[in-house]
Amino acid sequence: MSFIMALANSIMFTTSGIYHVTSLHLNPFELVLMGTVLELTVLVFEGITGVVADTYSRRISVIIGMFILGFGFAVEGSALWLSEAGSLISVFAWVVVSQILFGIGWTFVSGANTAWVVDEIGEEQAGGILMRSQRMSLIASLLGIGCSVGFSMIAPNLPYLTGGVLYALLGMLLLVIMKETKFVPQEHAPQTSHFKRMTGTWLSGAKVVRRHPLLGVIIAVTVFTGAASEGYDRLWQPFLISGMGLPDLPVSLAAWFGIVAAAATLLGLGGVRLAEKWIDMSNQRKVSIAMFALTGMRIAAVLSLAVAPNFAWAIASVLMASASVSISEPIYGTWLNMNLESKTRATVLSMVSQSDALGQTAGGPVVGWIGSRYSIRASLLSAGVLMLPVLAVFARIIRRRT
Repeated sequence: MSFIMALANSIMFTTSGIYHVTSLHLNPFELVLMGTVLELTVLVFEGITGVVADTYSRRISVIIGMFILGFGFAVEGSALWLSEAGSLISVFAWVVVSQILFGIGWTFVSGANTAWVVDEIGEEQAGGILMRSQRMSLIASLLGIGCSVGFSMIAPNLPYLTGGVLYALLGMLLLVIMKETKFVPQEHAPQTSHFKRMTGTWLSGAKVVRRHPLLGVIIAVTVFTGAASEGYDRLWQPFLISGMGLPDLPVSLAAWFGIVAAAATLLGLGGVRLAEKWIDMSNQRKVSIAMFALTGMRIAAVLSLAVAPNFAWAIASVLMASASVSISEPIYGTWLNMNLESKTRATVLSMVSQSDALGQTAGGPVVGWIGSRYSIRASLLSAGVLMLPVLAVFARIIRRRT
């Protein structure tokens, strides 16, 4: 599942900017608005779909999400054709529809997939599985980069159409091979309505957060992480282009960013492999120390990019930031699941994802405004500073474990 999802995402998103600008002719405001629509959709639906996974079935939630994602990406790849077929609806309107579908589909998968894995194999084994799945995802991303460049040369929308088909095929594959043997739905009275069942599950998840103060703090500071990541993700490429200036070599813009993406993926792949060997994923204190170190590395990389004096320095900073994210994602997922109860696991994971979406929706534009008002360097500096509370939280966790 991780391999196919990563392959589809890499095929679509490596050259997505070229498709949006050269084929759909979206302006900068529309490009930003796309992200805002996506994050607002996640913010609204994440809690609902997480509760569905905990109340009824993680397996069904994941499979529904795959089909919705496949349809959403197919709509985005067909936006120009759909607009020409129905002239009353603009290209951008179809892109907005695709982002809403993308957001809804992702909320069905987010949280439910990790909760399913942890329930099926146990918390002790989950860390290793998540690390190996991350390694497979990075290998798939590397393959997808080349496919994306090749497909986009045939037709700019072909990567999105391919990604949509891959997600739909994955949904059909999971219908056959994905089993759910350990999930126990929450007990409710026979006559309880669906709405009351879902409300009860959400309230149970909220109680878990209240009983674990550090978990509540993590959810809160994830807002800051979301704001920082939204600003960084949208600005590092423009910073390399306009702030640093690409070297004067006979290499296209798409090829430059393909090279950077491939280098970042290879570096992340090596980092994940080392982390698998060195980190005991069943030891909560060691996992917390790893998260502290990787968060510090990410903050340092973002701040380093903000003050980079030359292109080589900037590229090194981007690669370090990318590697820290690749390594920390499965470790952070493992740490969260160590502190969650099975019956509300997907709900609480969705709460974390919601706080990230809130940060991206509310904080991302602020970081972007700083760039417009002052400079992109100032935006990157603010993104690094916004992540400092997360570092403080993991430091506190390590002290308590000690």
